[in-house]
Amino acid sequence: MATAPLLTVTPSGDALELRPGGSWTASNAATLERLSNDVAPQLDRAAAVKVDMTGVCELDTLGAWLLEKISRRITSAGHRADIIGIADNYAGLIDEVRQVNRRTSAPVGARNPVMAKLENIGRATIASSEDIAAFLQMLGSLCVAILGVLRRPRSLRLTSLTYQLYRVGWQAIPIVVLITFLIGAIIAQQGIFHFRKFGADSYVVDMVGILVLRELGVLIVAIMVAGRSGSAYTAELGSMKMREEIDALSTMGLDPIEVLMLPRILALVCALPILSFIGSMAALYGGGLVAWFYGGMGPAIFIARLHDAVSVTHFEVGIIKAPFMALVIGIVACSEGLRVKGSAESLGKQTTTSVVKSIFLVIVLDGLFAVFFASIGM
Repeated sequence: MATAPLLTVTPSGDALELRPGGSWTASNAATLERLSNDVAPQLDRAAAVKVDMTGVCELDTLGAWLLEKISRRITSAGHRADIIGIADNYAGLIDEVRQVNRRTSAPVGARNPVMAKLENIGRATIASSEDIAAFLQMLGSLCVAILGVLRRPRSLRLTSLTYQLYRVGWQAIPIVVLITFLIGAIIAQQGIFHFRKFGADSYVVDMVGILVLRELGVLIVAIMVAGRSGSAYTAELGSMKMREEIDALSTMGLDPIEVLMLPRILALVCALPILSFIGSMAALYGGGLVAWFYGGMGPAIFIARLHDAVSVTHFEVGIIKAPFMALVIGIVACSEGLRVKGSAESLGKQTTTSVVKSIFLVIVLDGLFAVFFASIGM
């Protein structure tokens, strides 16, 4: 029968004698922890300790480890610890516990800061090359899928394409109109506020018209689509990758690029120019309202000035960018979705990466187009 654990402490000069007794097993864990903690202050003051285990009637790994902790506490302070009276059937257990966590970890040398920086640059370079390779691989696979659709038009999944157009196009109109309207209104208000100091209020129309039609209209809409639809694509494809649905499509002889990615990317390419046009009109409308109520410029004057300030070329510059930005957003979103591993953490990481990369590439692409159009005089 198990008996209650005991720990008798007998001082003998600078030495200390411990006599554990009873049942030192896991069933008495709370009591054993309390006994070990109570005797700790006396152990720190003792020059030598003798542990007599004659009275221990039951012992398991927990009890052996607590006794080993007592022994290590004494030896770590530079004092002697003797354990006597160990029963033969517990000697092997005591020896095994004594070997636990005996090896000290090797010291970590200080790293050269220059080498550490070079290593970080190398790792970043390798990661960038992997991203470029994944982008080009997805672009190539998409081109092959498009060629297959051109050869076999009936293989295009019109139902999926229509549904994706509804999601990324029609459902995005309210938020696109709201944001671009506010952007146009803010630009007009700030322009009037600052231009008024120079008596050049009317030039606000030029600024709003050219800036919205050439740059901000398509750029703001592309960033919103990257955050809204691009992240959704990555999350959807990543979830399908985690559940092995994409592998199942390949097993059934279906091309995941043609079935899943192509309708989504085509929907983006078709929807983004339309959204850019709607967003640009909403921004101009917001700028016109602010010019009317804040700057005292009537709608007729605003429209006439806008007609003189902008041309079809400005509108063309903005619309030409939209399909390319949509293509970049779709390829990045789909490629990042396929790189999801089997955990929710990986899904969240790749979704965040998708949005960040898409916005970065959209801005870079906008800058490249700005240089290109300036060089050809548009």
